[in-house]
Amino acid sequence: MIERYTTEAMADFWTEEAKFNFWLQVEICALEGMEKAGLIPVGVAQRVFDKAEVDIPRIKELEAVTKHDTAAFVQSLEEQVGPKDGKYIHLGLTSSDIVDTAFSLQLSEASELLDVRLAQLALVLKDQAFAHKRTVMAGRTHGVHAEPITFGLVMANWYAEVLRHQSRLRACEQRLNVGKLSGSVGTYSNSDPQIEFEAFQSMELNPDLIGSQVISRDYHAEFFCVLAQIASSLEKFAVQIRHLQRTEVAEVSEAFSKGQKGSSSMPHKKNPILSENVTGLARVVRGYCIPALENVALWHERDISHSSVERIIAPDATIALDFALKRFTGVVKNLVVREDRMRQNLEMTLGSIYSQRVLTALILAGESREKAYRTVQKISLDASQACLDFRDVAKMSEDLTAVLTPADLRECFNLDKMLRHVTQIFDRVFGESE
Repeated sequence: MIERYTTEAMADFWTEEAKFNFWLQVEICALEGMEKAGLIPVGVAQRVFDKAEVDIPRIKELEAVTKHDTAAFVQSLEEQVGPKDGKYIHLGLTSSDIVDTAFSLQLSEASELLDVRLAQLALVLKDQAFAHKRTVMAGRTHGVHAEPITFGLVMANWYAEVLRHQSRLRACEQRLNVGKLSGSVGTYSNSDPQIEFEAFQSMELNPDLIGSQVISRDYHAEFFCVLAQIASSLEKFAVQIRHLQRTEVAEVSEAFSKGQKGSSSMPHKKNPILSENVTGLARVVRGYCIPALENVALWHERDISHSSVERIIAPDATIALDFALKRFTGVVKNLVVREDRMRQNLEMTLGSIYSQRVLTALILAGESREKAYRTVQKISLDASQACLDFRDVAKMSEDLTAVLTPADLRECFNLDKMLRHVTQIFDRVFGESE
């Protein structure tokens, strides 16, 4: 009798019409549960389903009098159905039974769409990872050149992070996929647990193990914290793209379409505006963690301090993250990768990126770590200060040649040797070979 929403627009789950339709689903499923438990005549649920619909103008008219949205909603349904069957609507239930269970449905639908977005992002990251598996670039720590990596490894790293978020989101959704029809303080005083069990079969929900008047808000707090984690990763990715697009680096850039303008005053500008936009949206989504966590502490069996918060943060956080995921997926898919610039920048430190290889070779040849470190550090700093190539200075160093052969040094400066485990890493991440 009940159909799930099918939509590509996150905002569709959070319209007023959608909210009342979710409420109507719960009311009808509760009637089905009452029928199966023998509490009300068979056929009531079907007749309510056939006759009742969401009438927002009438609900608003009634709410102006009742000052209670759920009471107004139930009254509007009774008017449409008539007294014979209408009297069974909301029987033995409290407002939060309907509102909280419907909220679980909304969040479940939103989670599924976010899962789709994460899968779409993972796919384009995988494509870029394999396309640039051997695209060598400088790895950076503290913003400073460290050792060579490949751009494919960067994409693979992001891919693995996205998969972890999918796992977190799915686990959270499974826990959040609960409802309650246990009444005013969760004791089933005017209902029966069997009604809840029967009602939730068609909604694919699990009865909450125990509730008060509401579903405990730790469920929801976890959900918003997971959204914040996803948003934070998007910001991490976006910030790296922004860095790589800087004029001084110029290794990666966002696509720039024909007719696009980077600045109203400077025609030469190409700016990472989409990544900057994602960075800002991440701040917004993260900001909703605190209100969600503060919603956990309600007075006794329930107050309504959480309600106004959720009316804002639920649509805002899910819509913002959905948009950010779609936007960043497009950024990754259309990235401009300058392999020549990556190679050029790799040589910026004149070979110092091989210093650890030389350090390791000295230690393996019998030098103490401290002596080997001092030797290689001096060669590196002297070469840098004189703007000489580290490799050339190393080959002329008596401290090195006394221990390492020319063949040993050539092996130290072998880029392919440094990146020999890339395929093994890819196999671990993707479970397949190129």
